[in-house]
Amino acid sequence: MQATTNPSLILAASKKPEYARLIDEAVKYGKSHGGDLDAQVDATFDRLLVEFGKEILDIVPGKVSTEVDARFSYDKQTSINKALHIIDLYKSIGIGKDRILIKIASTWEGIQAARELESKHGIKCNLTLLFSEVQAIAAAEAGAFLISPFVGRILDWYKTSTGKTYAAHEDPGVKSVQSIFNYYKKHGYKTIGLSTFLQVLLSILS
Repeated sequence: MQATTNPSLILAASKKPEYARLIDEAVKYGKSHGGDLDAQVDATFDRLLVEFGKEILDIVPGKVSTEVDARFSYDKQTSINKALHIIDLYKSIGIGKDRILIKIASTWEGIQAARELESKHGIKCNLTLLFSEVQAIAAAEAGAFLISPFVGRILDWYKTSTGKTYAAHEDPGVKSVQSIFNYYKKHGYKTIGLSTFLQVLLSILS
């Protein structure tokens, strides 16, 4: 089972009083590890994601995805550096990389960052913002642990572009995931959790 520390969800959760202690811990870390104000904000946010990740891992028996800042989507090395920093933050609170997925945008640079993280550092990645079979194939060839197709966004794009209303059986997002799943199955990609994730998604949408 996988869960995620989606930044928008974290923002919503951070407003709840029961999570004030996590914010306090993150701010304390940011002030002590950042330089100027911008650096402190970045450090605080990184630590906040990790604190929420820890909370999730206390409930979920599998892995949690923690996201690399989308600003780095076209910067391979900065994405790698940020991913390594996130893993170090988890390690500092007693959580090993075996329970973490680093979520990276599936741009070309992001996919290459995931390839290096997986092959050189043994860090598993979840490639997100994935809208096409081409991205999915590149992700699989890079050895990504998991992909996150944006089924709803694909449907939204088609509805806006064509003005049509799509029935469930003709949903372009669902068809995209079906095509990806069939391609992976045909070519025997064995990445852990990838086929399982797509099978679950297809069963939910069918």
